[in-house]
Amino acid sequence: MAGGMNEPDWSCVGAAWDEMRNQRMIPARTGYDPEFRAKLAEDHRELAGYNNYEYGRRAVEVLGEILNKDSRVLEIGAGPGTLTIPLAKVVKRILVVESYGMAIASLKKNLKDSGVANVEIREANWLDVGEHEIGGDFDLVVCSHFLWQMKDLEKHLAKMEAASGGYCAVIQPAGRDDMAKEVWTEITGEPYAGQFDPDADYFAYLILRRLGRLVDVQNVNYSMKRDFEQEVRYVASFIGRYAEVDSRVKEQIEQYVSRRGIRQETQSAVVMWWRA
Repeated sequence: MAGGMNEPDWSCVGAAWDEMRNQRMIPARTGYDPEFRAKLAEDHRELAGYNNYEYGRRAVEVLGEILNKDSRVLEIGAGPGTLTIPLAKVVKRILVVESYGMAIASLKKNLKDSGVANVEIREANWLDVGEHEIGGDFDLVVCSHFLWQMKDLEKHLAKMEAASGGYCAVIQPAGRDDMAKEVWTEITGEPYAGQFDPDADYFAYLILRRLGRLVDVQNVNYSMKRDFEQEVRYVASFIGRYAEVDSRVKEQIEQYVSRRGIRQETQSAVVMWWRA
């Protein structure tokens, strides 16, 4: 797409997406604990349900005008069920496509603990699933906190639309909380410049507007509070993408968390939806 007065040069936007995605997909180097990934996955499972699944509930409230008790939903990359569980309580059926084994185990446990029985899980890579396997008549196709997984974002959005007989939606956390940003500065000595902000929604919005879609957007706030060990692992998972988190760096993170104290944070997410 040629650049114009009111539209960005898409080649530049695409290059920015590739660069930012590559940074966010770097595995965290957390050599101080060989079980770090498993413990972090368990943290995500537990925190998915914080304050009665507040993150998911807020998003479902926004999408309430396009949902009803007969809605059939396709959710891509459900993770531990942060959105799935509150969504399942207001729709008829959800088909989940999820490829990560730890996430599936966490989702199954959270579904069981919540007494939710109208969710079907298909273990598969979303981009490898054929249209004949899932159909194209879902009332809503949605993904939450998932965009950075997609190398080809435009292909992902097009496939979402192909599976929808009604609407598509993207929910994405916006901005990083103060704890991670402050620890970044303390450990690296450099000012925080958005190295691991999760604002992938910006790129999705540009693609959709470029394709002529009319996109509704609403911000929601939700609360989050981790315990001490969860907070340390949370920060280490981001710092570790840019610097090795060995025992010394872990101790620096622990000291900072101890000084600052554990507190409930208010965080934000962007909810975008459009008719496919």
